[in-house]
Amino acid sequence: MGDTLFYDTLRHGLWVAAMVSMPILSVALITGLVVGLFQALTSIQEMTLTFVPKLAAIVGVFWVTMGFMTESLVSYFQNTLIPIIAGG
Repeated sequence: MGDTLFYDTLRHGLWVAAMVSMPILSVALITGLVVGLFQALTSIQEMTLTFVPKLAAIVGVFWVTMGFMTESLVSYFQNTLIPIIAGG
């Protein structure tokens, strides 16, 4: 395996990882900002108030995007990693 193939495979793997994690991370960020704004406006400083809505939003988005995540990872493995492992 040459350096070019190694770095190209690594770059593609990192891109797939970023694309797969983007929906969950963006929803966690938006939910955290909304809950933080709500806490600042109402002066409620409860720690579980930030945890529970964020967890519920992450689980919901994970459930909705599970097909996309699985398809992306399977496609990456079948088209990129398995041919390299098999020697093609």
